[in-house]
Amino acid sequence: MFYFCSRTTALIRYAILENMKLFIQIPCLNEAETLPLVLKDIPKRIPGISSIEVLVINDGSTDDTVKVAKALGVGHFVQHTGRRGLAQAFRDGVQYALEQGADIIVNTDGDNQYPSASITELVRPIVDGTADIVIADRQVQTIAHFSPAKKLLQRLGTRVLNLAAGTNVADAPSGFRAYSREAAIKINVVTQFSYTMETIIQAGNKRMAITSVPITVNPKTRESRLFNSSAEHVMKSGMAITRAFIMYRPLTLFATLGWFTLLTGLIPFVRFLYFVNHQNGTHHLQSLIFGTVLLTASFISFTLGVIADLIRINRTLIEENLEITKRQLLKK
Repeated sequence: MFYFCSRTTALIRYAILENMKLFIQIPCLNEAETLPLVLKDIPKRIPGISSIEVLVINDGSTDDTVKVAKALGVGHFVQHTGRRGLAQAFRDGVQYALEQGADIIVNTDGDNQYPSASITELVRPIVDGTADIVIADRQVQTIAHFSPAKKLLQRLGTRVLNLAAGTNVADAPSGFRAYSREAAIKINVVTQFSYTMETIIQAGNKRMAITSVPITVNPKTRESRLFNSSAEHVMKSGMAITRAFIMYRPLTLFATLGWFTLLTGLIPFVRFLYFVNHQNGTHHLQSLIFGTVLLTASFISFTLGVIADLIRINRTLIEENLEITKRQLLKK
């Protein structure tokens, strides 16, 4: 009897997995030349997947991107009349894929940076039920066209993000990733710069299972359009991480700042009292003023922490309601 039940359960699970629908979304901005390379190596069959669909998000292209995609058999499109940015393209693509009944959503780039043939390995942890999100590890230290400074910044940025999100991601900026349907429903992208870091921080704080799969990137075809320099990338990424940290761990951030300014502010007071007692003078009022400023900053930090944490709780409740709304709309 136990054997029969176990076998029946396994067969049911196998049947469910075999009916999974995969959507591969490709945000594009003037990718007519490189898009054929991306589409050429997309797997035709993947174990556990019954349907593989390709979606092109046209982010205001002025070349023949859409024409090329249609000629190569792409059947799904999201059209932006003007350029709205990678984050908006990703968000609109995910929404479209969910509405079409996607069980897994893979995001890749239209510049052929990522090997489409690796999609099979990318989705396997989700098909097996061991991960909610899978992020491709480009093994940045082995990429020849990345400068030493860029490799260092990528490694440092990933470490900072893992600290903020409580995750252990190998390559945080990687845009080659797979999301389960559940993960896609729960994540809400609000940034206008790049979705990559924000989605990891949200997933980490929502206790989703994230794993990495090592890949080898294709040769470089063009410069990045997200930023003009490494300095700009660092600045924008830092702002995104800080913003996410404030949204999801405000009490930790402001309490740390509050304790730092409190302890630092006590030093000038001790200095002032020392000189008053030993020199019997008032020539060190600047220490008293500086200490007062720091202690005031400490009080403000603790207050902001409490207020921000209350806002975080409210945000959590709103996101839970938004998730319920999404599920209701996707059932229609």
